[in-house]
Amino acid sequence: MGPATPSPGRPARAEFPPAHYWRRWSADAGPAEPVRQDAAVAEPAPPPVTPPVAADGSTEAAYRVLVVEDDLSQALFAESVLCGAGMEAAVVSVASEVMGSLEAFRPDLVLMDLHMPGMDGVELTHLIRAHATHGHVPIVFLTGDPDPERQFEALETGADDFLTKPVRPRHLIAAVQSRVRRARVLARERSGGGLHPVTGLFTRSHMLKRLNAMIPGDGSGALFMVEVAGIGALRDRYGYTGLEQLLTEAAARVGEAAVGHAVSRLSDSIYLVHAAGLESDRLPESARALRDALGREGFSIGDEAVRLRAFVGYTSLSHGYGDASSALGAAERALREARTQPSAVAGYQPPRQRDHDQAMAEAVRQALAENRFQLSFQPVVAVAGGDEAQFQTLLRMRQADGSLLAAGDFLAAADAADLMHDIDLRVLELAVTVLHERAEAGRPVRLFVSQSARSLAREGHAEHVLGMLSAYGVQGSRIVIDVRQDEALIHALALREFCDAMVPAGVQLCLGQYQSGREADALLGQLPLGFVRLSPRYSQRLDDPAVRDEMRQAIERAHRLGLCVIGQQVEDPQAAATLWMSGVDFIQGNLVQHVAGEMDFDFHHSVL
Repeated sequence: MGPATPSPGRPARAEFPPAHYWRRWSADAGPAEPVRQDAAVAEPAPPPVTPPVAADGSTEAAYRVLVVEDDLSQALFAESVLCGAGMEAAVVSVASEVMGSLEAFRPDLVLMDLHMPGMDGVELTHLIRAHATHGHVPIVFLTGDPDPERQFEALETGADDFLTKPVRPRHLIAAVQSRVRRARVLARERSGGGLHPVTGLFTRSHMLKRLNAMIPGDGSGALFMVEVAGIGALRDRYGYTGLEQLLTEAAARVGEAAVGHAVSRLSDSIYLVHAAGLESDRLPESARALRDALGREGFSIGDEAVRLRAFVGYTSLSHGYGDASSALGAAERALREARTQPSAVAGYQPPRQRDHDQAMAEAVRQALAENRFQLSFQPVVAVAGGDEAQFQTLLRMRQADGSLLAAGDFLAAADAADLMHDIDLRVLELAVTVLHERAEAGRPVRLFVSQSARSLAREGHAEHVLGMLSAYGVQGSRIVIDVRQDEALIHALALREFCDAMVPAGVQLCLGQYQSGREADALLGQLPLGFVRLSPRYSQRLDDPAVRDEMRQAIERAHRLGLCVIGQQVEDPQAAATLWMSGVDFIQGNLVQHVAGEMDFDFHHSVL
C-alpha cells in the first residue's frame, strides 16, 4: 500500500503529505521545496530504496508495518513515511479489525496509537501477545501522553517501544527498521538457524543442540555463563532500543574474548561459552578474561560511554555430567555464587555428599524405579467466591518402610544427584493421570504443577508435555505449570520458547515465589503468564508497612498485565484479610485447608 496522492487538477489536501515529504528529515536530504496549496503536487514519487539484505547476501522481503491509528491524518502520515522508506504499510483505524488484519497482512511490526476508541492499545497488545502465530510481532506505541507511568505501563503489557508524538520521520523509520531487523533475527533463531546474522555467534537453539550432542562425552572442556549486571537499571536509563544495542555489542565482545570456542546468547543478559578441550587449570584465568572483556573498555550509546560489570560462573565438564541440562544447571549455580563474590567470578564444585545425602539420593533412585511417588493437594480458592475446583500439587515420596517424606526432605539430595528431570517427568505423569480420572468421573479440576525451569528448558520437554496431555485426552487448560522466579530469571528465553509451544494448547504458566524487583517485574511482561504466586515473604511480614506497600504495588502491576494473583502460605485470618484488601485473586494456605491426599474441598460453599 503506497502513499496516496491527489488526482490531477484537484487541490492538495493537508492530510496527504506531498512526495519527498519524508526525506526532509533524512541526513542526505536537500533543502525543502515549498509546497503550493493551490496546485497539484508535481514532484515525482520517492526514488526506490534498496531492500534490506540478509546475512547470506540475498535480498529480503520489504518490511511490512501495520499502522493502527484512528486519526486519518496521522495514519496517512505514518503510511507515507514508511512507504517512502521502501517499506509496505497497511492502515487499520478500527480496533476490532486489528486481529483480522494481522492474519491477512502478516506484518513484521505493529505501529499502534496507545489511545484507541473502543479498545485501547494495552488491551490490543494483550490480544496480540496471546495469538499463537503473531505473538512475537514487535509492537511500537505512538503516544502523546507524556506521563512516564503510562508509558511504563505500556511496556509492561509486552510492547517493545514507544515513540512520543509528534515523531520526526527519520526517528520513526529508525525505530521501525531496528525493531523489524531484530524480530527477523529472532524468527530465524526460532527456526533453528546456526549463526546469529548480526553477531556471528551461535543461536541459542543451535548451541543447545550442540551441547546435547556432546554431553556426556569424554569430560574435557568447560561451560561459562557470562551475565551483564544491572540489566534493569540499564533498561530504565537507555530504553529497550538502547539496551538491545548495548547487549548486541556485548555479545560481540564476549565472542572476541572466547575466540576459538562456541558462544551464544542464552537469555537477554546472559551469554554461554562452551570451551571444548580447555584444560581445567585454565578455567579461572579464562573466566577472568571473559569478565574483563565487558568491563575493561566502555561501550558507546549516543554521546555517552558505558562501562559494564559482568558476573561469570563456570563448571568443568570433567565432573561427569549425564546430560547438557545438568551441566547447564551447574554453571547456573556457579553464576549465582559469582553474584556474591567481590571478584564476580565463581567455579562450580560438586557438593561433598554426606553419607545421609548419598543415602537419600539412592532412596530417590529406588523410589523412581519402584514408582513410590505420589501427590498431595491444597486448594487454591478465589477470594470473590466461585465453584471452579483447583489445587496446588505437592510431591511426596513413600519410603521403603511405608512412611511419607515431603519434597523438602529429599529434593536437595535429588538435585545434587541430577535427578530433577526424572522427578519432573514423574510429577507430570501423576498430575495428568489425576486430571484424566477426574474428567472421566465428571469432576474436572485444574492443577498447578511445579516444574524446574531447567526441565522446561530441556530439548523435547515441551513435546513430552503435549504428547502426555494428548494421550490421556486432557484439556491443556486443566494444567498450570508452576516455575520459581529465581529459576525463571536465568532461563527466561527458554521459558518463552516453552510457553510458545504451550499457549496454543491452552496450558498456562504461573510464576511462583514472585517478589517485586526490576528484573522480576520486567519478566512479567516478557512471558505469557496466566498467574503469579506471591512470595511467602509478603504473607509472613504483613506487619511491616514497607512490605505491605511493596506487595500492593506488585499486585497492581500483575493486574495491569491481566494476571491473576495467588497469596500463598496464608495461616491466619488477619493475613487473609490484608491480602484480600490488597487485591489478591486467590488464597492458598493452611487457613483454607491443610495439605491432604484427597481433593475433597467444597469450593461451591467456601467463604473466606
